[in-house]
Amino acid sequence: MQSKRNHPFGRHKRLIHQFTHTLTDSILTTNPYFSNPIKIKKMKKHFKLLLFILIFLVANSSIKAQLQNPRNTEYDWKTDTTIKSVELSEIILVAPRNTFPSINYPAFIGKEKGLNLFFKHEPVISVSIDSEAKAYPLNMLTMHEMSNDSLGGIPILPTYCPLCNSSVVYDRRLKHNEKEYLLDFEVSGMLRNSAMVMADKQTETWWQQLTGIGLVGELSGAELEVIPSLVISVEEFFNRYPDGKILSPETGTKSEERYGTNPYENYDDESNKPWERFYNHTKLDPRLPPMERVIDVKGDNGYKIYPFSIIAKEGTINDSYDGKDIVIFYKEGTVSVLDNKEIEKSKAIGSATVFSSELDGNSLTFEKKNGEFIDKETGSVWDITGLCLQGQLKGKELWPEPHSNHFAFAWLTFHPESEIYGQ
Repeated sequence: MQSKRNHPFGRHKRLIHQFTHTLTDSILTTNPYFSNPIKIKKMKKHFKLLLFILIFLVANSSIKAQLQNPRNTEYDWKTDTTIKSVELSEIILVAPRNTFPSINYPAFIGKEKGLNLFFKHEPVISVSIDSEAKAYPLNMLTMHEMSNDSLGGIPILPTYCPLCNSSVVYDRRLKHNEKEYLLDFEVSGMLRNSAMVMADKQTETWWQQLTGIGLVGELSGAELEVIPSLVISVEEFFNRYPDGKILSPETGTKSEERYGTNPYENYDDESNKPWERFYNHTKLDPRLPPMERVIDVKGDNGYKIYPFSIIAKEGTINDSYDGKDIVIFYKEGTVSVLDNKEIEKSKAIGSATVFSSELDGNSLTFEKKNGEFIDKETGSVWDITGLCLQGQLKGKELWPEPHSNHFAFAWLTFHPESEIYGQ
């Protein structure tokens, strides 16, 4: 389905009128039965209307067949669907527009109040720019899925898709085809391969949240820039950023009463698969369990992903990929937001973070001892956020490697060529 403005029928309404008028004249004036001018005049009006409706129904049914809409959900988009990088049939309309309200330029609270309102092992998306830091609790983003915000003078878009467990932060600025944009985003109510489809309000282009690529509309083919972020616990965030701010649960939305609860109970069970109504199970990649959590690292020639099960077992991973030297830290404690109905009672899955292991022109090698991350070169101690806490390098920071967290099924559907660590 499409909006009237962009429906092929709507765009060419005048041509269709002309066509029906010509066809009507041709049929009625050449038929001997309609030789009476008065009879012809009366019949023209009814025949043109009937023909007009018939053409409309044919055109409209053709468009409906392209975009999946199994529940006949209300469609309210002005998106130019003639410009696209994927087939419309890959997209399913699940919920009406504005079903999931994004949080736009929200209020934040400090450490003392934050630690009282959120429990210490609760996961957040942590973003730091120019000595400013903000945390976006996943339990809130489960209800809203994104927040149009700014940090350090940069317009940012923290996003979270619970169905594919993808947490990514994007820069809302875009340069495409020699034009510059500042975009605001909303949840479209559509999915592609069980992954959220976002939409910008300026052009109503549809975007894949997991990849940041424009799918359908004026900005189709454009790509948003990823801003480095970490998924860590509330406690880890405030230990690292005592002056940091966390999203206030007073958002003024109906979702307030549901914060702290999980509408996707037991969704991330290891034996589960994505919901079949949103995902074709024949696409599942056999190399990893569908609900295995993975972290991606991008190189010049592709991606490498790291399964959480291996990260947790090894504690630290020192690796090189596509010319990059990286280190992954793992710390126990952080819980899942997709397990128990009450998130505070959910299973612990831990935090995994990725950094460049190069510092001041030297490459460091790390190991985990007694719960601490120690570099072998100087014996200095580091935390989960890449800050050196003690030793020769105290006060130094590792540069976060742009990455994000996902379920394996979702990542491998969009990037099946990815190399998998340990395989």
